[in-house]
Order: sequence, then C-alpha cells, then structure tokens
Amino acid sequence: MTLTRTRLHGGRYEGILTATDMPPVIEVVHLDHVIGTVELGAGDGKNRFQVGFDLPGWVLSDGVQVISLRSAADGEVLDRITVLAGSVLDEDIRAEIALLRDELDLLKRAFRRHCTETGED
Repeated sequence: MTLTRTRLHGGRYEGILTATDMPPVIEVVHLDHVIGTVELGAGDGKNRFQVGFDLPGWVLSDGVQVISLRSAADGEVLDRITVLAGSVLDEDIRAEIALLRDELDLLKRAFRRHCTETGED
C-alpha cells in the first residue's frame, strides 16, 4: 500500500492511494491523537483511490506541527505533513542559514570593494 501526495492546497491534503485490495481506513493523527479519517474516492484505475482531508485550523500553531496519515489496521504511517509557523522559527536553522547568507553577501561586497580600491585581485 502506497500513499502519494499530489498536493496540499488551501488546507486540503490530496493524494492517491494504491492498494492491492480494498483500502483500509486511514487515520489522521496529530500529537498522538486521531483527529479524523481521510475521504476516499474513486481513482483513475484499479486499486487506486483518491484521498482527501481538510486540515483543521487549530493545527496551525507556533512551532513545528507534524500530522501523520496512517493505516488504522496496523498503524503504518503512509505520509506526514509538516507545518512550520510562528515566532518560534526565529531560532530555526533555516533562519540562521539566511542570516549567514546575508553576512556572506556583505563580506563579498566589502572584499570586492577593497580589491577595486587597492587594485589587487
């Protein structure tokens, strides 16, 4: 069984589930609590089903939120959605990398200006 995400748009998760037989119930889990189940629709072929789920607004909170889609039968995680939001991200590594890039650009400009002013390569 394979779940392939096709898009996440406007708070709605959409994907294609490929299963060898009837698809299982797929739970949506956040912070170890089941917050719903996905909607299954007819797919574009045998053993392929459209999957959809509207993320509740309360899931969007400061920090990193992970929502898992798993089989209710055996608990196998089929996909994960990671949402990053809020002021907590100021300390996030990506923010640090962006600051380092800005500082590197500043140093490159200063070095080029120095080379131009002194006539050295």
